[in-house]
Amino acid sequence: MKKILITGGAGFIGSNFIHYLFSLSDFNGTILNLDKLTYAGNPLNLSEIAERFPERYRFEKVDIADSEKVMQVFEQYQPDTVIHFAAETHVDRSIFGPKDFITTNINGTFNLLEAARSIWKDRDDVVFHHVSTDEVYGSLGDTGLFREDTAYDPRSPYSASKASSDHLVKAYFHTYGLPITLSNCSNNYGPYQFPEKLIPLMIMNMLEGKPLPVYGDGSNVRDWLFVRDHCVAIWEVAQRGRRGETYNIGGNSEKKNLDLVHILCELVAEEKQLAPDTYKKLITFVKDRPGHDQRYAIDCAKIKRELDWEPSVDFREGMKNTVRWYLQNTQWIDNIRTGEYKNWIEKNYEKR
Repeated sequence: MKKILITGGAGFIGSNFIHYLFSLSDFNGTILNLDKLTYAGNPLNLSEIAERFPERYRFEKVDIADSEKVMQVFEQYQPDTVIHFAAETHVDRSIFGPKDFITTNINGTFNLLEAARSIWKDRDDVVFHHVSTDEVYGSLGDTGLFREDTAYDPRSPYSASKASSDHLVKAYFHTYGLPITLSNCSNNYGPYQFPEKLIPLMIMNMLEGKPLPVYGDGSNVRDWLFVRDHCVAIWEVAQRGRRGETYNIGGNSEKKNLDLVHILCELVAEEKQLAPDTYKKLITFVKDRPGHDQRYAIDCAKIKRELDWEPSVDFREGMKNTVRWYLQNTQWIDNIRTGEYKNWIEKNYEKR
């Protein structure tokens, strides 16, 4: 794994993954980061990497839906590893505008698979790792866990588009013998997350005294995974995972949405040296979104058994570190809270 092509590396998980690789003492490869730089892509996430490793890190603004450009990049760079993060990810956006999700998540993945198949031919010393989500499995009741053999049951245009891309990746393994691995993860949290997602949105709204919108009654449950733990797991799967196999990656930290918001309120208040209930009065219940899955929870037994991976970051400590990062990087937030995002957030959250 000397020449790694990362798609969507300017996004939340992708940029954290690149930071992680360059922090490893035994990683001496090169990285080409392909990103379309949509509203959620921020190359400033990697400015430090670009400065420190100018010979080993490159960035190219590429839309993976552009098949000709994708093929050109593969031909020029000749990667031996692909880590595919690039995707439209926000469920709310998929409800309001599903077309972009089909274009990027399905057609874009197809273009990458075709390019890899063309360049690699019958090589078996390469790997295409596809990063997916637990949302493809649908919704759980009060009990049970998602396993790798759980039937797919997507409920939103976003999860349906990711399910489709998962099936494409698996099909290229079975039909063409393309060396692939695939991972389905639970909700990530940590630095560099675009502030349309629950945790950074709540933190920002607290700082500005705005309402904290919670869907329905806040009883929906999510499993929370610290992004650094996720990056470690992806690298382990790409290096040592069995080709053609799926690995579920979870944080073993189930929380109701309302409970999570309460924890965030307490942590922000603690950091600001305010009374614990200072921000809880801002919690506002809003109309539930269509097709809102009730509960996600992941069984990580397979990746633990085969690759000896399990989450290492305690939920409370990881959340505290995340809150501190956002409070200490308000300029990063201000730099991206403009233009398309600001207009969208006002339309879809503040005017409900």
